[in-house]
Amino acid sequence: MKLSFIVQSWRRRCTAACRQTSLKYLFPILILISFVTILLVDSFTPAIAQLPRQEIRGVWMTNNDFDTLKSRAKVQDAVSQLRRLNFNTIYPVVWNSGYVMYPSALAQRAGIQPFVYKGSDGHDILADLITQAHRQGLLVIPWFEFGFMAPPTSELALNYPDWFTQKRDGSQTSISASGEVMWLNPFHPQVQQFITNLVLETVTQYDADGVQFDDHMSLPYEFGYDQYTVALYTQETNNAPPTNPQDAAWVQWRADKITAFMVQLNQAVKQRKPQAIFSVAPNYYDLAYKFHLQDWLSWMRQNIVDELIVQIYRPNLQSFVANISRSEIQEAQQIIPTAIGIMAGLRNNPVSIEQIKSQVRAVQERHLGVSFFYYESLWNDALEPLNERQAGFENLFPSPALRAKIE
Repeated sequence: MKLSFIVQSWRRRCTAACRQTSLKYLFPILILISFVTILLVDSFTPAIAQLPRQEIRGVWMTNNDFDTLKSRAKVQDAVSQLRRLNFNTIYPVVWNSGYVMYPSALAQRAGIQPFVYKGSDGHDILADLITQAHRQGLLVIPWFEFGFMAPPTSELALNYPDWFTQKRDGSQTSISASGEVMWLNPFHPQVQQFITNLVLETVTQYDADGVQFDDHMSLPYEFGYDQYTVALYTQETNNAPPTNPQDAAWVQWRADKITAFMVQLNQAVKQRKPQAIFSVAPNYYDLAYKFHLQDWLSWMRQNIVDELIVQIYRPNLQSFVANISRSEIQEAQQIIPTAIGIMAGLRNNPVSIEQIKSQVRAVQERHLGVSFFYYESLWNDALEPLNERQAGFENLFPSPALRAKIE
């Protein structure tokens, strides 16, 4: 209204010549006012509309992928192919079976690493992967696959028996997908310091974009009856641990201890590299908490999880959809990049490209990311010919979704 009044007043008072002269100066002012108005209106948009979150398109590289990882040429081909197919994140294993997958002064000093994993040229395989992936615009987040697990035959188990916990009957092993394993005591301060030092060594020694912990950064509910943990629980509660390993209070006490450690670990990582992605890849929550004392929902609510990948390895589509539709996953995707771990196949159990495509579609319909287990099974040991397999993956991500590299 003020602008209209000024214009009308100007028209009454000015002659034609005056109008013609003044219009030259007034027109740019009017343009400027319009431009500023547009900027002011647009500036309110982000406060209303939520900015899109980075979509995870990842793949795990396991020990089964070592033939690829040890060759510079094969790594280059793998990274180039993943980039062409619009993947954006690689999760290479760095902690498996009680050993690290890189030259580690810490592991050498601890006497748990009688050998060093090297590439075919004698090179550092993790450094090479990170360099090549970054050149292609992919993130690399080293994956501490075994968490608190270690085989009973490992140097770690043999040299540090007091670091391991046990069941109520005194037995110390359980059967996992990786075979028979023992469990490091997540409540023991020396164990906590050892794991923390390994993680910080990786973060410091390499230009990695973060670190990832999966469903093995946990403890099966049967464990925790070792001498150290029993004494700690008795000291804090004035009671001996319940004989029932699934007693609710006993489960919560142990889960809370693991949570407290993860908070400290996150703080240590962020202090060393503030922008590092603290990635967690657990099972769905009910299974993780009740059977592995892994209260990852609490971790997320305490703001120590930067991205979440929930492993849902279900061949049945109905069961798969039910699990990816859980409320905790919906909660997570409101605050952090959230993805679903999809099984691409195992050497003795291949997965069809049609199953993979149907699961990816279900994930994308819910605006979730995806990570595949594992790299070699994307193409090899598959039910279909290689060209058909690769053609199927070409249609999964038709456009790029690059993630910003940390600085």
